[in-house]
Amino acid sequence: MADFVLVAGARLGAWAWDEVVPYLRAAGHGAHPLTLSGLADKRGVPAGQQTHVQDVVDEVDRQGLRDVVLVGHSYSGIPVGQAAERIGERLARVVFVDSAVPADGESFVSAWPDGGATVKASIAENGGFWPLVTAAHFDGHGLTDEQIARIVGGSTPHPGATLTEPAVLARTLTELPATYILCLLAEAEPDEDVTKLLTSEHWRLVEMNTGHWPMFSQPRELADILLDAAGE
Repeated sequence: MADFVLVAGARLGAWAWDEVVPYLRAAGHGAHPLTLSGLADKRGVPAGQQTHVQDVVDEVDRQGLRDVVLVGHSYSGIPVGQAAERIGERLARVVFVDSAVPADGESFVSAWPDGGATVKASIAENGGFWPLVTAAHFDGHGLTDEQIARIVGGSTPHPGATLTEPAVLARTLTELPATYILCLLAEAEPDEDVTKLLTSEHWRLVEMNTGHWPMFSQPRELADILLDAAGE
């Protein structure tokens, strides 16, 4: 039996995995959706990037989990990738769901075309938070109007420091057993950093014909991929 720790991307909380969790548990595995500090039901809790890394590590420790499959979606690939290194032998696999991947000394926005200047300005203008987006942001990602309304309605402003502070890694991610899920409606090819990591014998690529939020658009298909990853 594996224990999945599921971490959704920016502005989202544990609730984002509501349609995925039943499939994992029905297959006999543990499923532990996690809300990061400062978001959803933990809104108001101060958070920097290392806070989010510690949130993931603490969940593994608190639950006494072994054979852990860490799952990070979008932004949360950054803290999950760091936490994967820190939980040591308890890690079975890490799954990056159409996500960013951490690089030592680099932030979530470091690789953006403008070096994150636009995001940093937005954070400064919004009291230290990355603000919410409109429903139009989710167009073209295989989501129904109802699914978009659910995402928008459940989102909370994202703590800005988690996006701009640097990752801390002791070694390269190529050593981690990892699956990268590429959502083709969002991007037809993985970015340069992910492409390099996929040359490792420990990494594999899985494609989904959906958009950037597969836990809403294709929860069963996503669960099946996670279950396959746990079996590797």
